[in-house]
Amino acid sequence: MTKERQKQLVTLVVLALAAGLALAGKSGWRFPYLRRPGPAASIPTQEPQEAIYAMLEAARRGDVPAYLACYTGQMLSALEASVAESAAEGFARYLRDSNAAIKGVAVREPELLSGTEAKLRVEYVYQDRNEAQTVYLEKVAGRWKIARIDSAERIKTLVPYGTPVR
Repeated sequence: MTKERQKQLVTLVVLALAAGLALAGKSGWRFPYLRRPGPAASIPTQEPQEAIYAMLEAARRGDVPAYLACYTGQMLSALEASVAESAAEGFARYLRDSNAAIKGVAVREPELLSGTEAKLRVEYVYQDRNEAQTVYLEKVAGRWKIARIDSAERIKTLVPYGTPVR
């Protein structure tokens, strides 16, 4: 078999495989390793810090249902009351605006308090300051959710974010 014939055969096999996958997908077969994840709320969080990233992503998008899905207990109840007071669009705008100032986030490794409870420290980097909070999470139905957050502690920074290097 010539090299040209081998190239044609490989191309034909690849095209047939692609067509077969497309046809299988249309007929209802599911390939979980080929799917793209949906919104943050639909991604099961296996590690506590993933709940923080999902919450931040939902806030950045102004996705109120996904944001609320990251919380549990009294925090969830309080947030739902806030949404009811300000309406969903107003709360979405608040989420986007309050997260627009965040330049970066540092999440420490979680400290597991039990099989279903964890705490971790989150540091938010702003243009002019850093703030840190301790976040307590609970595992609910296989997902880590934020149960409570301590008040923010301002961290003194020696060099503000974005300062030019000389």
